[in-house]
Amino acid sequence: MNPRHPAVRRGVAKALSAALLLLSFTASAQHFTVFESGQVRPLSLSPNGQWLFAVNTPDNRLEIFQVGTSGLTHTGSVPVGLEPVAVAARTNDEVWVVNHLSDSVSIVRVDAGGQGGAVTRTLLVGDEPRDIVFAGTGKKRAFITAAHRGQNTGFDPQLTTPGIGRADVWVFDSENLGTTLGGTPLTRVTLFGDTPRALAATPDGSRVYAAAFHSGNRTTVIHESLVPNGGESVGGVPGPNVNHQGIAAPEVSVIVKYNGADWVDVLNRPWTSYVRLSLPDKDVFAISATANPPVQVAGAAGSYAGVGTILFNMAVNPVSGKVYVSNTEARNDLRFEGPGTLVGSTLRGHLHESRITVLGSAGSVVPRHLNSHINYAACCAAAPNTESEKSLAQPTGMSVTSDGATLYVAAFGSSKLGVYATSALEAGTFVPSTANQIELSGGGPTGLVLDEARNRLYVLTRFDNAISVVNTTTKAEVAHLPLFNPEPPSVVQGRPFLYDARSSSSHGDSSCGSCHIFGDFDSITWDLGNPDGDVKANANPIVPVLAEFGTDPTFGQDTAFHPMKGPLSTQSLRGMANQGPMHWRGDRTGGNAAPSVQPNGGTFDEVAAFKQFNPAFMDLLGRSAQLTTAEMQKFSDFILQVAYPPNPIRNLDNSLTPSQQAGRDFFVNTTSFFQGSCESCHRVDINANLGEGPFKGFFGTDGKSSFDAEPLFPKVPHLRNIYQKVGMFGAGFPFGTTPADTFLGDQVRGIGFNSDGAIPTLFLFNSGFDFHPIFNAVGIPDTPAGLQAKKDMEQYMFAFETNLAPIVGQQVTLSSTNATVAGPRIDLLVARANAGECDLVAKGRAGTHEMGFVYVGSGLFKTDRAALPLVPAASLRSAVAANHGVLTYTCTPPGSGGRVGIDRDLDGFFDGDERTAGTNPANPASHP
Repeated sequence: MNPRHPAVRRGVAKALSAALLLLSFTASAQHFTVFESGQVRPLSLSPNGQWLFAVNTPDNRLEIFQVGTSGLTHTGSVPVGLEPVAVAARTNDEVWVVNHLSDSVSIVRVDAGGQGGAVTRTLLVGDEPRDIVFAGTGKKRAFITAAHRGQNTGFDPQLTTPGIGRADVWVFDSENLGTTLGGTPLTRVTLFGDTPRALAATPDGSRVYAAAFHSGNRTTVIHESLVPNGGESVGGVPGPNVNHQGIAAPEVSVIVKYNGADWVDVLNRPWTSYVRLSLPDKDVFAISATANPPVQVAGAAGSYAGVGTILFNMAVNPVSGKVYVSNTEARNDLRFEGPGTLVGSTLRGHLHESRITVLGSAGSVVPRHLNSHINYAACCAAAPNTESEKSLAQPTGMSVTSDGATLYVAAFGSSKLGVYATSALEAGTFVPSTANQIELSGGGPTGLVLDEARNRLYVLTRFDNAISVVNTTTKAEVAHLPLFNPEPPSVVQGRPFLYDARSSSSHGDSSCGSCHIFGDFDSITWDLGNPDGDVKANANPIVPVLAEFGTDPTFGQDTAFHPMKGPLSTQSLRGMANQGPMHWRGDRTGGNAAPSVQPNGGTFDEVAAFKQFNPAFMDLLGRSAQLTTAEMQKFSDFILQVAYPPNPIRNLDNSLTPSQQAGRDFFVNTTSFFQGSCESCHRVDINANLGEGPFKGFFGTDGKSSFDAEPLFPKVPHLRNIYQKVGMFGAGFPFGTTPADTFLGDQVRGIGFNSDGAIPTLFLFNSGFDFHPIFNAVGIPDTPAGLQAKKDMEQYMFAFETNLAPIVGQQVTLSSTNATVAGPRIDLLVARANAGECDLVAKGRAGTHEMGFVYVGSGLFKTDRAALPLVPAASLRSAVAANHGVLTYTCTPPGSGGRVGIDRDLDGFFDGDERTAGTNPANPASHP
């Protein structure tokens, strides 16, 4: 065609316009932010079995497939909230989607023929919702799990109050959602557990089961201050107390586990008199779904204890009523990594066990180890091997046949499905075998649904963001359909190194993701010292102190990294970029290179620091060799992109309450005689010049080590995830106004806030206890004013700054009838976009036309059709009412608005233009 032809010139102009617009959105931030949200219920069949609905987590969409005898046909795609992780079809044309990052539930009306649809209502719930089921009479009630916190809840989460459950189940009447902005729930059932995850309902809808996610295993920590003295009655820290070089280990705390009568250490010695709390370890809760309103079942039948450490999913046997819970059990009551030459045994190759726990009548709890074939006494054979190929790691989604005889299990870390006769599973007589496993071509299966009418299973594989179709008769995968995936190649290529147990471990049952659950932590403490390791020098920079205290910033303290580091709580793998050396001690560092400046210089080189975790593949997971240089580079490239979510305690307009502000003022401005304020060590600088993307700034640390008089000489830790650690109250030693002999009873968690998890509350952390000289130096008096200062600091730390503003992910759906209710919320989203805290997009319908918009500032939106002019915000709202449309506004991470709002595949051809041309964003070959 003649390049001077008007059509060609219009096409060039459109492409140039698109490129310039997208450039304006990507100049200061990346187009994709990695949150690594764990999928819970990613697939659902319509009641008539004609449609399969799938969450496309990275693309923030609901994908629609027609189900036929010849397989699946993709027919439509509907934008929903950010990071959708669960879906449930209420009817053949109404689907509910749980949006993990948006703290919302999208109610989608599906078009006839499945050609698409639109979000007609957005419900607002607690923080990080995860799962949904329909139950109750006629299955008209929606049950949704969420953490007991969040800006949309309308209640005080009581973060400083003992005895408060941290797990909520929101219940809505699907036929009467109310006229409030976020919907009016029938009730909210609060459960005495940590953040909840999975749900399951009985076939008749009379009962719903809810499972805590990080449910724990009745372990806690005796603080180091008690061990040398009071601990002498039981012998102090279990030996050895030197490494193989004969160098004495530092004083450390002791992990203890409740055995039903006493709190005992690894040597079975009781420490009960030092533990001033109890852990009922309630893991799974039963809810009466037909009660008005729904409530937890009364008495002993209302909960199950000892189910597992990390609970992933549940399924109810439709015949027997037994509940199957996929979980992993941690062995953190035992100690050490490495070969075990000095001590005779370690945790190497046997950190966790993958299990299905069977819940029966009268509260019975029967765990079944899925990998009973493993010889844990042998170690470090090259994988794959005969033993490892029989293993299934990290069981997640499950499905039971209608006759109750067969259970299918997705093994997230094994790229397989396990097939079990339920009778053999319950009796513990099954024998692990590859004959009862189904290989999948995609990795990381998270969820599955059973289509018995066609002898098919549909499985979502997260590593490659695809759906596998499995023939249940032949036990073979017969098709594999990729979903559109906007993730960068570095994410797709690097993700398996976090989770793939078949390549990570010699036994095929563990991976880094076994502790770092979906890139985060497991809420427990481990003693992973290595008696066979060497003492190493510490080259990390140290926070400077004033000259009058001498020239030694360590105060004469040994800063070396002793390999016997004692108990340390699992740290998150989120947000490590630009935060300096890694681990609580900073012993994973860029090497002995001289300290430079952030970012990525000398000991601040985070890529080099993360690569220092490579020995763990052998010393912990039992792999026969470390990852290759190329493999570790891919792992690093992926994991350093994982971001922290927005803080769920801070106000959505990013303001602080008076108490939080007072706490921040104290944190930043109150000076000690050592160095300065708290912020002098725990740096907060969201404007630091640290490169592009959502990782700019410091969030409690700039990577230096502390001069704090701790035996382990720690790195100054970040403070972004404090709100996740609420639920432990009570300590075995005197703090502030709480004497050591005060027994505080049942707690949700046994691990607290500091490095070993022994400090139960931030109030006590902020008190002037002996081993934190900053607070001794500040000298906060125990007067009413001093106590209030500590409380204010506590409130600020719960609302601590993270990489993203609180508004990111938040949504509202505007319809032709709710402008008065939705208007203020839209105004808030626009205001925060104007402040640069998010990109604002709007997706939905105007009449019968699908539309997408991205806010470009100055009250104007750009449409997803290149030739159309900018639209004033007020005109956009009025058009929704005039055309009986629906439009969902969403604040997305900075830099992602162009992709999410108007150009899904960032090819320069806008989504609306592609729809008009009949092209498919998921198929670049169809583009003009």
